[in-house]
Amino acid sequence: MKSFIISEEHAGKRLDVYLTEQFPENTRASLQKLFELGNIKIRDNQAKPGVKLREGDVVSVDDAPLQLTPKEINLPILYEDDDVLVVDKPTGVLSHAKGGFSDEGTVASFCQKYYSLGTDEVLTNRSGIVHRLDRDTSGVMVVAKHAAAQKWLQKQFATRNVKKTYHALVAGVPDPAEAVIDAPIARNPKKPQSFMVKSNGKSARTQYKVQAIGKACLLELRPETGRTHQIRVHLAYIRHPIIGDRVYGKSAERLFLHATKLELTLPNRARTTFESSLPKQFTEKVHDV
Repeated sequence: MKSFIISEEHAGKRLDVYLTEQFPENTRASLQKLFELGNIKIRDNQAKPGVKLREGDVVSVDDAPLQLTPKEINLPILYEDDDVLVVDKPTGVLSHAKGGFSDEGTVASFCQKYYSLGTDEVLTNRSGIVHRLDRDTSGVMVVAKHAAAQKWLQKQFATRNVKKTYHALVAGVPDPAEAVIDAPIARNPKKPQSFMVKSNGKSARTQYKVQAIGKACLLELRPETGRTHQIRVHLAYIRHPIIGDRVYGKSAERLFLHATKLELTLPNRARTTFESSLPKQFTEKVHDV
């Protein structure tokens, strides 16, 4: 249990905003869960996130649910230097904690022991994460080991100076065999956890090229933009959903989407390409579907 006495400086501030400042290592989503559990009180009365603070208020926070320690997991390391760590993420592993109360191991929790944080940096469950792969997507992922490296990499992703290559198995064979899917993407209002092609959405472009045809079709994909679920949404839009896509297609033993290559400039200014071999399941599936 932690207690805070509100000073004149913080009077008038929303309680949820104040608490994000007091718990910088936790996400707003995790603090919202504490509100829902009734673990945050003002003068012993259950508090709501939007309440305005008054000087002299006593805020009590039972933060025990935030203290869960993630389970240890091991991930293959493709590259490491003083600034970054590049891992080969397996399918089924989260990039970082979602913000709820969970002891699930993630890419971020695995990388914590490799971080070289400065004295003014705070370790969070998203420290070092500059891009994400969906839980069911496997492949190359780069993680920053300190704040300066994180800022350097984030700028590259934001300005699209990172080249990403994926491979996917899809149902049917796209025609033409090589093209660009140029279709804006927006959140699906009927299913807020998913996305859809929508005229007023954010611009999104994905290059694809047929690589092999068997009982399934292997595609090479190069997203030019980085929208959430972009490749999955675009392939479903052209009626060739990724095999194993439970949201936009049909379930299978896994989502057959793999981040094969990642080309970027490291903080040491070296332009580098990192690669992850295509899982054996992919080539087997082409013949066994």
